[in-house]
Amino acid sequence: MTRTPRSAEPDAPRPDPGSPGSGSSGIRPDLYAVGAAVLLVTAAVLIGRHIQHSRHTLFVDWPPVLASWEPHVGPGTPAAIVLAAACVAYGPAVAARLPWRALLGAAWGTATAWIFSLALIDGWQRGVAGRLTTRHEYLRAVDRFPDIPAALRDFNAHILLESPDNWPAHIAGHPPGATLTFVLLDRAGLGGGGWAGVWCVTVGATACVAVLVAVRVLADEGLARRAAPFLVLAPAAVWLGTSADAYFAAVAAWSVTLLALAVTCRSIRRSIGWAAGSGLLFGLTCYLSYGLTLFAVIGAAVLLLGRRRGRERPVPLLVPLLAGLAVVPTVFTLAGFDWWEAYRLLVTRYHQGAGGVRPYGYWVWANLACTVLVIGLASTAGLRRAGAVLLRHPGAALTSPGDPDRPATEARLVLLTAAALLALLIADLSGMSKAETERIWLPFAMWLLPACAFLTRPRAWLAAQAVLALLLNHLLRTGW
Repeated sequence: MTRTPRSAEPDAPRPDPGSPGSGSSGIRPDLYAVGAAVLLVTAAVLIGRHIQHSRHTLFVDWPPVLASWEPHVGPGTPAAIVLAAACVAYGPAVAARLPWRALLGAAWGTATAWIFSLALIDGWQRGVAGRLTTRHEYLRAVDRFPDIPAALRDFNAHILLESPDNWPAHIAGHPPGATLTFVLLDRAGLGGGGWAGVWCVTVGATACVAVLVAVRVLADEGLARRAAPFLVLAPAAVWLGTSADAYFAAVAAWSVTLLALAVTCRSIRRSIGWAAGSGLLFGLTCYLSYGLTLFAVIGAAVLLLGRRRGRERPVPLLVPLLAGLAVVPTVFTLAGFDWWEAYRLLVTRYHQGAGGVRPYGYWVWANLACTVLVIGLASTAGLRRAGAVLLRHPGAALTSPGDPDRPATEARLVLLTAAALLALLIADLSGMSKAETERIWLPFAMWLLPACAFLTRPRAWLAAQAVLALLLNHLLRTGW
């Protein structure tokens, strides 16, 4: 019988990181953080609407997100409401008491159901099957890959807008690994938008499982259990269904999690296997999205957290990690695709289109308002508490995984989320992510959600997350 960690009990009092020994009295600073986040989103909406109506340079109908105002209900509405209510009422208690492996399965199943129910508010065709078949999407180019090696050799010749038969926006904006995924699905008999949408949702929902496993091995099982309902019921589900970025988020998340397992596993043989798998998935991540190379920042945080054990066997881990990392780039390079040249052409293509017109001065902060909508107000409060933990215990994160000391486990979780936040900020400052970041930054956002483990009164915060997601999906028509 699995014993529930004391720290995982759903409503057990725990010291508030922002106010030592004060229990839940730290709610006021949380509300200040939430208020600041609400003001940021409000400013982004009002200023964005003014810029769009006066200058027409944002290229979004309802800034700061790519959506239009269109209140509606759909077949997914009843399921979404019932599922949200059940998760709010029972999620924390179930997460605290289920055996660990059962919790992972339940998290994946519930996250999948939540994403599908939200997507189906727009109906099957518009919410799932038609998402990846629009003029900018990957399925538009499946027929142009009858000879995969030839298509890869010729891929860069179609990136620029003035090139003959230029690729649609999403295909030009990503390495060919993204499009090739749907080509291979089609070859396997799973062609069309319906199968592509199901693939992205079911695979994408595993990202929450990956994050839970990483939090458990790097920080503490109790913190992972407290974070589980928030990973499942995240407003990010609005954009996880249905976009290819959900699939990208899962691959990137598992690359980090396998690395976390490698640096914490006591068995050298298993550590080598985890390291090789991590390298393989990170190599694939880099060929799904150029921007996800920034996951190296999160990987570096994992290596830092596991540095003590990593020093015991640095060469055995480094060799399989690099060997795995080399596989996907080697295959694509031998097939004739030049990643660096493609990225250079993409930068040019980006500035040829809307990216060259959208004002950096607005999006550099409005992107952060988009992030608030993706991670929810609970995560905003959780990040506030995470910052308080870092201030109180600045050196605690450098203890070895497995140390049961509460400040140490909390500080290690803070370091992990801080790395994700740093990667997101680098992407923001780069100027290559202006608009649509509610979708593009999903892989980073998944690693900010565990900060909710620091919150007291989890049911109230879960309710806030659910209400935000339901409002977004019922009031706006999202699209990309």
